[in-house]
Amino acid sequence: MPQDLSPVTRVPRTGLSPYAVVVGDPARAADVAALLDGAAEVSHHREYRVFRGSWRGVPVTVASHGVGAPGAILLFRELADAGVRTFLRLGTAGAMRPGIGDGDLVIAEAAVRDDGVTQQLLPPEYPAVSAPEAVLALLRAARAAGVPHHRGFVWTRAAFQPGLIPLDAYDRAGLAAIEMELSALLVTASLRGLVAGGVLVVDGVNADELVDEGSSFSTGAYDPHREIVARGVEHGAVVALEALRLLAEEEQEDVAP
Repeated sequence: MPQDLSPVTRVPRTGLSPYAVVVGDPARAADVAALLDGAAEVSHHREYRVFRGSWRGVPVTVASHGVGAPGAILLFRELADAGVRTFLRLGTAGAMRPGIGDGDLVIAEAAVRDDGVTQQLLPPEYPAVSAPEAVLALLRAARAAGVPHHRGFVWTRAAFQPGLIPLDAYDRAGLAAIEMELSALLVTASLRGLVAGGVLVVDGVNADELVDEGSSFSTGAYDPHREIVARGVEHGAVVALEALRLLAEEEQEDVAP
């Protein structure tokens, strides 16, 4: 009998763990899955690559969603349809606040909804907020791992390269980082009663500063492939997986008689 798959991402509708780490890059999904016990790839269609395994006894789903919120939200919805109830996004981001260095982790408390998709689904006043328990679990895991980390609001922005619209107000608002998908995850989770949060690895300064003289659209000296970023991603993967374990333990305690 053919396996029942979701229509867009081709994710299996059954057999996935309710606890998931979601990442942008399909290769990164494989790297995170390599940390799991008994890891196995269960599907790969377009940018959507999915693995399952376990982390310290907790079943875990790892999935990639590609670049940009419009495609990512399709994965979030279809994973939720398949039974995923807790999502942690592990991504990369540009730092927007002094004192946040390359390779550091940023734990998102909320996100600015400039993602290019949720504005077409809900009024702009609707917030994109992380579940408090997800923020606390990520903080606990980062402290236990002893890795540099920060917490704060992030800016989810659809355009990676700088454009013509002045956006200085966000730079002055004390945001911690800029990335491209998190607000879509947080809105999806809030609407469906799910738990979601995000841990981001800093791979440079915010995109509006990555402009070569004489070109408004160049990414300048941006280089996310440095060793310091790779180490940060490794740290972030462990922090995200350990935070899932902490969240699973809390859920078990809540249902215990």
